[in-house]
Amino acid sequence: MKFKILIILIFSLSGFSQNSSKYSNEFLNIGVDAKSISMSKAVVSNIDDVNASYWNPAGLIGVENSQISIMHSNYFANIANYNYIAYAKKIDRESAIGFSMIRFGVDNILDTTQLIDSQGNIDYDRIELFSAADYAFLFSYARKNRFIGINYGINAKVLRRVIGEFANSWGFGFDFGIQYQSKNGWYFGIMGRDITTTFNTWSFDDSRLNEIQNAITGQNQTLPQKREITIPSIQLGLSKDFYFENDYSLLAAFDLFLMFDETNDILSTSIISINPALGLEIGYIDLVFLRISAGNFQKELDYSGEKNLSFQPNFGIGFNLSNFEISYALTDIGDQSTALYSNIFSIKFDIFNSR
Repeated sequence: MKFKILIILIFSLSGFSQNSSKYSNEFLNIGVDAKSISMSKAVVSNIDDVNASYWNPAGLIGVENSQISIMHSNYFANIANYNYIAYAKKIDRESAIGFSMIRFGVDNILDTTQLIDSQGNIDYDRIELFSAADYAFLFSYARKNRFIGINYGINAKVLRRVIGEFANSWGFGFDFGIQYQSKNGWYFGIMGRDITTTFNTWSFDDSRLNEIQNAITGQNQTLPQKREITIPSIQLGLSKDFYFENDYSLLAAFDLFLMFDETNDILSTSIISINPALGLEIGYIDLVFLRISAGNFQKELDYSGEKNLSFQPNFGIGFNLSNFEISYALTDIGDQSTALYSNIFSIKFDIFNSR
């Protein structure tokens, strides 16, 4: 019976792809927290801090009091900036809340639509600047169910996307996550993103768009669709901690990313695509951590038309000093994939309640 329900669910989700925008809200797939990114995002089963508001809200139960996390990174040779801040607080022994905000934007873009005046003269003083930015606001709630031994959590997402004065959109969606720890120390996790699909509704400034279209006669472009649909995706995770002589530890994590669409992932069909990720974290006296991982396995076409397998190896280090933790990640070591390498830093603070 459970197998039949699963099959029905998969075919239902695959049906959404018929009317979806394939790269809708793609900025939300970049990820947050240098620690998690250096693990190739294989964290859905073991995340237990403030950053769980993004990866799996069920993990917020692991927050002891209150935590703040901040991350900054640059992409495309510092053209794009990615900023993230999150806050989480334990409500009681069985529940926690969190809030996080993401901004991915390109600023100081030249607006040359007014470069040529009505007499056909070029006037550089008429150039203005604008920004194209995507915002995500996540409101999270987590709860522990002691009767069946699982943690579960939900995200309510509000999305705001702005392209200068030309266009803007609002979007809404939900995520749902579960975590479970077995008696022998294995951690299991599942994260369903955009479980109800996420809708974005765009509005356009027709007057500004007409200025662009009339700039080059005969090369007008049609307006994009006013509605985008982000279809659901699922992340499954398995991990375990190993300890050696009380000083050294090893966290091994393996995740599967499931997309209900045909992609270039290593396993892909017309119904579902699957991409694995493996991450290892070696720790010394819970003070210094070394992380290495591999993910984003893709089938890429070379110049001869043949498909080759590429992947993205990542590296990271972390330092845990009392209530302060700093992490660094270097993505795509050795340029093994088409993704550009990035240097990512994040900081996490523990806030202890005074009594």
